[in-house]
Parts: sequence; structure tokens; C-alpha cells
Amino acid sequence: MAAGIDPSWWTSGRWEGRPIREFLERRDVAAIFRFLHARGVSYGAIAALVGVSANRAAEIAKGARQVTAYEVLERIALGLGIPRAAMGLGREEDFAGGTGGSIATRHELARDQPASRPAQEAAVQAAGSLARLRAELDEALSSSSVSPRHLELVEESASEHMRIYPSAPPSVMLSRLAGECSEIQVLSRRRQPAAVQARLSGAAALLATMCADALMRLGHAGEARLWYRTAIHAADDSADTRLRVLVRAQAAMLPYYFGDPQQTVAMADAALAITAAASPSGALAAAGRARALARLGAVDQARAAMEQAHRMFDEAGDDDSDAAFRFPAKRLLFYLSGAMTWLGDTKEAYRVQEEALRLYAPAPAVPIDPALIMLDRALCLARDLRFADAAVAAREAIANLPDLQRTEIILTKAGQVISAIPRHAQCREVIDLAEYVRSCRERSRTLAAGTAALET
Repeated sequence: MAAGIDPSWWTSGRWEGRPIREFLERRDVAAIFRFLHARGVSYGAIAALVGVSANRAAEIAKGARQVTAYEVLERIALGLGIPRAAMGLGREEDFAGGTGGSIATRHELARDQPASRPAQEAAVQAAGSLARLRAELDEALSSSSVSPRHLELVEESASEHMRIYPSAPPSVMLSRLAGECSEIQVLSRRRQPAAVQARLSGAAALLATMCADALMRLGHAGEARLWYRTAIHAADDSADTRLRVLVRAQAAMLPYYFGDPQQTVAMADAALAITAAASPSGALAAAGRARALARLGAVDQARAAMEQAHRMFDEAGDDDSDAAFRFPAKRLLFYLSGAMTWLGDTKEAYRVQEEALRLYAPAPAVPIDPALIMLDRALCLARDLRFADAAVAAREAIANLPDLQRTEIILTKAGQVISAIPRHAQCREVIDLAEYVRSCRERSRTLAAGTAALET
């Protein structure tokens, strides 16, 4: 027995005030694993003894997975040195017939027949290996490898991350998302029934999209691109059409902020091509396409795309939610603000920006969106030759954000404001803005890693 546990633990141990024998009789594997873990046996050690992964051993102990297969119970008895009879798995002497048994019984049988000990031990090992292989194969093919409740917990956890994601600093969210992604990775490596795997893939797509978005906000465009690719793969595996549209529409943002807007148009087109019916995600794709076309100077196409976004939104709608990946009216206005800013229609842009900021309210739960709207306004002011006002508005947009939200996506947008002002017209306010952006960029690099570790 591992970790210094007394081999007679199953006769003398007590758990929750009751003899451990009672839990053995009920085949309460969760209680058995927790009992051993409380006495210093790691889940990794338990897993090695009974032939499952460390993750699965922990899941069993927490009650997220149930053990009912007779072959797996046999393996647990054999690995942990529990007499078969104690778990109602048959008599000890049944081991001689190849049905398994405790470690103690195996050694006693070997001692009883010293002349044939090497051959008998080889036969025992071969039979044990074959039985374990069969049990593992049965387990791999079992449809209960992820319990319904465990699957629900995975999806509930993804939903909770989506709820808090918009208001949390991206560096903090990345550390929180990593654990969820790791759990789904472990579960997905095992063979799952198609319906279960589709739901796991759906959760993976949402988590991967949040990771990609957080990396984009931090300015890590290369890593964000890879995570968006993973998210698209997972969404396609889920066979959920609306999720496939959503992930592609979200991925289209990356080249808009850090790349070629023409790629945004292509990715939005791909999202719209698989949109079977009007949906908030389809409206998001159309609005993102309009904003990119406006930035490319394709005026007529941009205006047509804006009309398409309006039509799809009016038909599908969305609740006024601040959760990640929702597309309420205020987010539609946010995208239209960007399109009108790039089209140079500053009068209409100011109107849309005012309406959007009113909907986001003075203390928004999603701080980055109002900041980007304010930076659109600063670009409009620069187009209207109000250079000092543009610089002041841009600085205010950054200053209103908490330190950890002053990420590269914000600072790059502020840089666009500075670039829109001719060098000969760069007054004191513009110079101050440029210096402020430089200091914020240096501070954000210092804070991102350290503060994220403290807040997890």
C-alpha cells in the first residue's frame, strides 16, 4: 500500500464517524478515495494503484463521477488491497479461478505452491493484465465517462466566466480560464458519446474565444489568432450553427484592431455565409463587416452592411445583457460608431456615440466598450480639426479605466488619434497624450503579470 498507509486500513479505519467497512460494503468509492486522500495518499498515487488517471480519481472523490462497473470495482479492490468479500465482489478463493482478489490473497496462493511459483506468478500477472485491459476498454467505451451533472457543471462554469469576463481585466481572466480549458482538454481526450462531445466542444469554443479575446486586448495578436483558430475548430465540432457564427464573428475583430481590415471582411463573410436565420451573432458579423469596410474606404459597401446589421438586429434582437458575446442595442451602436467615424460622418457619429454611452450608463459593467467609443469620438474631433479637444477626449477615455484595463487595444486606438493629427498641429495636449500613452504602456506591462497572480 502506498504512502505509508497501514495494510489493514480497511478494517480499522473510520470515516465521518463510521467504520470504513460500511463504505466498502456500499461500494462508496468516493468515500474510500477521500478517506485515503485525507491520510496523505495523493490522487495521483490512488490513480496509479487502481489504473485510472489522477484527474479521474479526483473527480470520483468529489462525486462528479460514479463507479458502477463491476470490472472497475474489481480493479479498485485489487489495487488498494481490499478483500473482494469486503466489497461484495465474491470470495477470496475465487481469485484462483481468475476472477481477481486482494494482494494478500495473491501472495498466499503463491506461497502454498512453491514448486510452481514462477509459472503461477507469470500466469497471475498475465491474467491480471488482460483483465485490466478489458476493464479499461469497457471504461473507454462507456457512455457514462462524463456524468450528466459533471457536464452541467462544466457548462455552468463556462457561463459564469462569460458573465464576469467583460468587467474583469484580461490578464486576470486568462489565469482563471486556463483551469477550465485544462479540464475540458482531459475530458475530450477520452472517447465520449457524440452528444456529450458536442456539448464539451461547445463549452471549449466559448472558453477559447474568451482566451483569444483577452489575448487580443493585451495586444498578443499571434497567440490570439491561434486561440481563435482553436475556438473555430471547437465550434465546428459542436455542430451548433449559431455558435459557429458567433466564434467567427468574434474572431473577425482581431485583424480589425491588429492587422488587415480586409481579413475582417473575409471572416465576417464566412460567418454570414453559414447564418441560417437572423441572430444576434449574425448582426454582430454584419456590424463588424460594416466597420471594416468603412475603414477600408468602401463607402457604399459599408453603408449597405450597416443596413444589413440593422435589419438582422431588428429581426433577432438581444437582451440588454453585459455578459460576454451578447449583442444588445448598445453594442450595435458601438460598432456603428466605428463605421461612421471611419466614413467621416462625424455629425451622425456623435449622435450614435451619445446614445451608446447613455445606454452603457455612467458606471458601465463593460468598461472597455465606452472607452473605445470615446476614442472614436476623439477621432471624430480630430477629423473636425479640433485637435486639442481630441487629445483631451482620448486621454480621458484611458484615464477612466482601471490600470489593468488600460491594455494594448486601448493604447493602440489612442495612437490612431495621435496619428490623425498633423505633426504641425500637435499642440501641448497632443504631446501630453503621447507621453501619457507611453507611460500607460510601460505600466500595463509591469502590472499585467503580477497583479493577475495576486487576484486569482
